[in-house]
Amino acid sequence: MGNNLNAQAVGLALPSIAHGLCHYHYLKEAIIPIYEADRHAKKELKKKVRGLRDIERSVTNEDKDLVTIIEDYCSAVRSSITNDGHPPLEASGLKLQENLTLIEQSD
Repeated sequence: MGNNLNAQAVGLALPSIAHGLCHYHYLKEAIIPIYEADRHAKKELKKKVRGLRDIERSVTNEDKDLVTIIEDYCSAVRSSITNDGHPPLEASGLKLQENLTLIEQSD
C-alpha cells in the first residue's frame, strides 16, 4: 500500500518522468510473508527442543561416556537454536530444521 502511494506521489511531482518501483523495496516487501512464516516455524521448532538442561541434569549418575555423548548432543542442539543466520538471505527456521534433522540422524 505504501509503495502505491509513493508511486502516485512521484507521478504527481514528476509527471513527465518515467518511474517504477525500486527493486530493493519491491523485494523487501515481497519477503515479509516468507520471513514471518520462517520466524514462526523456528519458534515452533524451539518449543520441541526445550528442556536441554533437564536432560543434562538427569544423566549425572550415568556412565561417563554416555554423559559426554548426551552433553555433546545437547550442545549441538543449543548451538543450532542460537544460530540465526542473516535474513532474508538465510531462512533461520529452515536452517534450524536442517540442523536438527542432521543431529537426529547422526550416529
